[in-house]
Amino acid sequence: MNEILFKLVLEWAPFSTEELKSAIAKYNNSSTFGLNRMLWKNFKLIVKDDMYLNIFVNIANICINLDYWLSHFKMSLSIIIPKPNKTFYDSPKMFSLIILLNKLGKLIKKVIRERLQF
Repeated sequence: MNEILFKLVLEWAPFSTEELKSAIAKYNNSSTFGLNRMLWKNFKLIVKDDMYLNIFVNIANICINLDYWLSHFKMSLSIIIPKPNKTFYDSPKMFSLIILLNKLGKLIKKVIRERLQF
């Protein structure tokens, strides 16, 4: 129990443009606005330009290399929607909650999640 096995620490491989393209293609174009007031279809149009795609990849790689998640990615906006046909709204069960996040932050987290799964 006193012995701790030291294992080789592996470096995190940098993100690639293909990973981001693959992850963004899986998002539905008809989703709601994000915190930055963008739809996925708008975001998909932006990343067709290699310059912007490379900027997004660089942001993701810098976040990983510095072990720092930008505060802009941590912000959210909660929208409370009353459920239809309810007479009283005195319980949290009577409401639906929608949480809007930053699209780029969601995309980076999706790429990280896919890497960890596979």
